[in-house]
Amino acid sequence: MDLQAYLQERKKRIDEALETYLPEIEGPAAQAVRAMRYSLFAGGKRLRPILCLAGAEAVGSDGDPVLPVACALELIHTYSLIHDDLPVMDDDDLRRGKPTSHKVFGDAMALLAGDGLLTEAFRLMVRQDRPGRTSPPVLLNVIGLIAEAAGYGGMVGGQVVDIQSEGQDVDMSTVEFIHTHKTGALIRASVVSGAMLGDGNRSQVEALTVYGRSIGLAFQIADDILDIVGDTETLGKTAGMDQKKRKITYPSLVGLDRSRDIQENLVQQAVAALKIFDDRAAPLHEIARFIIGRTA
Repeated sequence: MDLQAYLQERKKRIDEALETYLPEIEGPAAQAVRAMRYSLFAGGKRLRPILCLAGAEAVGSDGDPVLPVACALELIHTYSLIHDDLPVMDDDDLRRGKPTSHKVFGDAMALLAGDGLLTEAFRLMVRQDRPGRTSPPVLLNVIGLIAEAAGYGGMVGGQVVDIQSEGQDVDMSTVEFIHTHKTGALIRASVVSGAMLGDGNRSQVEALTVYGRSIGLAFQIADDILDIVGDTETLGKTAGMDQKKRKITYPSLVGLDRSRDIQENLVQQAVAALKIFDDRAAPLHEIARFIIGRTA
């Protein structure tokens, strides 16, 4: 399949939906929405919402019923980037090739923009005008899955351990915890939520859980590697920040070559988990390869 054409078409579909779900407004809260939209539409691959759509497609559904949840995942991801870049966190001035939110709007407004995106994500997931007929119990389970992936049991918990581990001597299990929680949890939830909303059966959901867990870790290892071998212009964010912040990463523990071997093994695990699906899972096959072959 032509993965680039697939990604471009799905990205266009998601961007159009996001414009509908979070339009510009007038009035006292306009600046907050302006800051939210600044980061939301600053670029990005839209990987998480695309994985949500692809998960639904793999189990035989179309993307319409899952589109609000797919877009909510992008809101959550964008909120996390805004907060990551704040001076009290990673203190970065560049994201997706543009000045970070706090550099444009100030620390307080950036913080509130992140809060607004996170809150809006959950409002979006419970909209009553969603297409299709998602049963309330399934939707509740999906919202619970995403909330766990975004909270202390996932992204927030991973970020906590990441901050606490800076400059410390930690082992591989700690690094794996950080990566599978800070980054991997939301990636896994993205593809699994798509399958659940698409009425996937238990074996399909379990297979995509394995797939999501594998590519989520592979994705963050790719980020570790790119922070070393990439450049700021291509990455769209400041290269070399892991070393500057004395973060423990896969390359710092086992080297670049071994990190790449681990990536490849994770991709093989992900692809093996897709064997129960037919050709409708082809995008997921290609996305697994794309994740470790990307340059940004």
